[in-house]
Amino acid sequence: MSLGVALFITAGMVVLVAAPLLTAEGAGEGSLPVDVTPLADLRRRRLVVYENIQDLEFEFKAGKIASQDYQALKEEYRMEAARLMADSQAAETLTPEEVLLEREVAARRARRKTPPVVEEYVCAECGFENPVPVKFCGECGAKITPRTEK
Repeated sequence: MSLGVALFITAGMVVLVAAPLLTAEGAGEGSLPVDVTPLADLRRRRLVVYENIQDLEFEFKAGKIASQDYQALKEEYRMEAARLMADSQAAETLTPEEVLLEREVAARRARRKTPPVVEEYVCAECGFENPVPVKFCGECGAKITPRTEK
């Protein structure tokens, strides 16, 4: 009986371990994580190129890379960074719908009217103009009575 249970558990473990190895390679393609977008991918790749340039400069200063190799790699990395920057700028351009939305948001913000309340917190003792609403003067410590102007 216990031998049967042990064989059953062993067979289950073998299936669980072997299943990922036996699946098709392209089975998981097409499903990207939520935060992976073309723009985020370009940004990540650009940061990797920047790190590579920094590493290359460190290696050159440490004397591990010949001058000719350094110049060739540096130029290659700079060209890659420039291409990624251009691709990022192209991906960031707004569509006509997005331009319309941005205009509408700007118009609504401009229409939003909040009544400006002008309060002066000037100390009656020393005449210091306190920059924020306070109960006591920041200069001499006297009690402040705010005057509201409309």
